[in-house]
Amino acid sequence: MLSRRFLTIQKVLGALIVLASLFPLPALLLALALGEDTAMAFIETFLATALLGLALWWPVRRVRHPLRLRDGFLITAAAWLLASLVSALPFMLTAPNLSFTQAMFESVSGLTTTGATTIDGLDALPRSMLLYRQSLNFYGGLGLVLLAVAILPMLRVGGMQLFRAEATGPSKDTKLTPRIAETAKALWKVYLWLNVLCALGFWAAGMSLFDAVCHALATVSTAGFSTHDAGFGYWNNPMIELVAICFMLVGGVNFGLHYVAWRRATVAPYQADTELRVFAFLALGVTVVVGLVLWLSGEYPSLFEAFRHAAFQSVSNLTTTGFTLDDFSLWPAFVPLLLIMVAFIGGSSGSTSGGMKVARVAMAIRQGLREIKQLVHPKGQFIVKMGGRRVSESIVLSVGGFCTLYVLSFMGVMLALSATGIDLVTAFAAAASSINNLGPGLGEVSVHFGTMPTSAVWICSFAMILGRLEVFTVLVLLTPSFWRE
Repeated sequence: MLSRRFLTIQKVLGALIVLASLFPLPALLLALALGEDTAMAFIETFLATALLGLALWWPVRRVRHPLRLRDGFLITAAAWLLASLVSALPFMLTAPNLSFTQAMFESVSGLTTTGATTIDGLDALPRSMLLYRQSLNFYGGLGLVLLAVAILPMLRVGGMQLFRAEATGPSKDTKLTPRIAETAKALWKVYLWLNVLCALGFWAAGMSLFDAVCHALATVSTAGFSTHDAGFGYWNNPMIELVAICFMLVGGVNFGLHYVAWRRATVAPYQADTELRVFAFLALGVTVVVGLVLWLSGEYPSLFEAFRHAAFQSVSNLTTTGFTLDDFSLWPAFVPLLLIMVAFIGGSSGSTSGGMKVARVAMAIRQGLREIKQLVHPKGQFIVKMGGRRVSESIVLSVGGFCTLYVLSFMGVMLALSATGIDLVTAFAAAASSINNLGPGLGEVSVHFGTMPTSAVWICSFAMILGRLEVFTVLVLLTPSFWRE
């Protein structure tokens, strides 16, 4: 039984690698159309990855064994690691000709929708390579395993276990349709249409069609890669920024809500969602605070300019997208630290955003307030509510455990980074940026991670996967009991 279980895991991983071999194809088509030298690198990546996947899948293609939740954890973590490895190949084989360490960082950053980079000189890269970078954001937006569950029928066995292992937020059992594969397809349909609408919005606002498509891939996925070193500052266009703000917010909302609202043709699901109200309040509150500080400090000449930059950067950081107009690390007072800290909250559960998620933070705060009330009234009975409904004690305990492990993981990453010799500000910002899948930071990583020591780059790569898989999926693999049958 044990051997059949691992052979089934091998079969699923082989299929996932074959799926990952398709990632370079859109960039390959563009390279061939434009006659760019990158075409051969994409062909080699496709062939090498497809052959590796087939070598794993073919010998065990007929093996069947029910998958358990623990198998879902192993497959999900392994899938992200293997997909990152094969996706790193083009970065080494052609421009920008990165080292293995930097290429791995770039692919992990793209797939986990972190948006951090080691590349300085994006404007000089071939267009096909730029499209490839941006497409990694798109593939990782809703999750690699969720993509596989949606389009690979053979993964429907145990699909719920894979879904739960990769899903974000405190509740991982929500199904929009009776079958989990249909749920995955439904979410991807919504995601695809939102990307199309975002690209059209950017194009209409003044971007070229190429930039519009590329930035749409990184906006709805709340990822943050750009085709220009200056990011959105390249255009200096308020209308383009407004489109970005709208679709970053859309990406930060639970995609289950988008699906239900679309199916029912009503905004009622949005109006009834408590987490969305808290998310909107946070976005507005942070924007007002940052805007007032920028205006009163004289950082920008007018109230409009101050709030224009505040709104863009506040939404970008809260949704952990990581787009920039200016270097916010140079802004006055506590603003840079605030913008880093809000990324710990992130967007809604079931969104493409990173961070701990609004629902968890709201529950943790309400649990803390309940404890205070309990101290004042020892005999009182107090419950935690979300949306007017009681939250079960098991979920409250799970959220408390998650928040504790998340913060401890962040502290561990920060200490490990400081041990590599970088300054404390950079260590704090790089750890926060990586585990929250944010992108830009403070200090040495305010623009890019290219000057970081090799060991620090690997630590950040691990932290990005740790944050994207919400800590538990990775940490459970490090416990001896997981490997005992």
